[in-house]
Amino acid sequence: MIQLRNLKSNLAKSIIQPAYAWKAFKQRLLSYASYTIHDGYSHYPETVDLFLTYRCNLRCKMCGQWGPSGTSRELSPKELKDELSLDEIDKIINDIKTFKPNVTLFGGEPLLYSNWKKVVSRIKEEGMRCNIITNGILLEKHADAIIDLGVDEIIFSLDGPREVHDKVRGAKGTFDKAVKGLRLIRDIKKKTGLNKPVVNISSTIFEINYKRLDELISIAEGLTASSITFHHLIFLSKEMYRQHNKIFKSYYRMVCKDWKGFVRDSLPDIDVEFLIRKKEEIDKKDSKVQIAFYPNFTNEEIRKYYTEFDFTSSGYGKKCISPWMVSYIFPDGTVRPCQSLNFSPGNVKDESFRKIWNNEKYMRFRKITKKEKRYPACTRCTELYRF
Repeated sequence: MIQLRNLKSNLAKSIIQPAYAWKAFKQRLLSYASYTIHDGYSHYPETVDLFLTYRCNLRCKMCGQWGPSGTSRELSPKELKDELSLDEIDKIINDIKTFKPNVTLFGGEPLLYSNWKKVVSRIKEEGMRCNIITNGILLEKHADAIIDLGVDEIIFSLDGPREVHDKVRGAKGTFDKAVKGLRLIRDIKKKTGLNKPVVNISSTIFEINYKRLDELISIAEGLTASSITFHHLIFLSKEMYRQHNKIFKSYYRMVCKDWKGFVRDSLPDIDVEFLIRKKEEIDKKDSKVQIAFYPNFTNEEIRKYYTEFDFTSSGYGKKCISPWMVSYIFPDGTVRPCQSLNFSPGNVKDESFRKIWNNEKYMRFRKITKKEKRYPACTRCTELYRF
């Protein structure tokens, strides 16, 4: 339900957003009880991630969707344009409002979806929490709307100081555009006395930026962000990808092609001892911004994580409970228990999310997942270490 290693960061977040934290705790408790007691059946999820579009205005080097080997690059022009209509999303919101999950708007870049404002408006009308995960390029343009609509949280991806961020993102000027938008949101909040949206910064540890992670803290402070989380890089070997798909073929007669975007021929070119020293320096920093590394690996685990493809955490992440806690709805309407697994038990264009959530296919998937505990690629998935 709550990984013990994540307890400190969860407690810190609960101080900033107590109502949200209490609601999330109750939802997770019910879902964990479902995992323990039932055979595949689950209480409704804490969070529904709604992918508004596959499209993105950046080509970030570590991205499994749009990076150098990203799987979204293989989509046809027709598939890239495939998005749920406003009416279809309205039906989803009317369906899930009965159990009021957190709704996270995802992409691609969700602010490229033409009707994102109306989507947010409907979510908030029904009393649900709305988060947006964004690269920040369009924040300045939409700052007023984001605040007026009552967006609860912005999760912004920041990779380093200006030259580093722009290099990782694959385009000059991306740092300045994003920071300008976040400063505008900061200033409007200060002027109006509002405390939403909460701004949380997410930074992926990568070859290009790992020596300069500490510089991000002062940037986060200047933007009055609530937190900054350094995420360990997601990657896997061809052999792990093959083993993962072998299992999925046997159980589900399919492969998880989206994991292919994270396959690497060689291990990351990262000086692990330098990274550990940098982490230890950052952990000692006194800052108004909450700082965390995620997953919260020990130093020895970090060494193994970046120097071995075949990684298993010694402390947590023994079983995946995410399919009981979270669900994903993609632009084509397919519902998935995990972002990169490609397995779908149904489509919201054909039946309601609530019917799909505990239909025969979804329950069978949970039964198998509970028996297997986790699949090969799961050890590189952040969801394994979340619950």
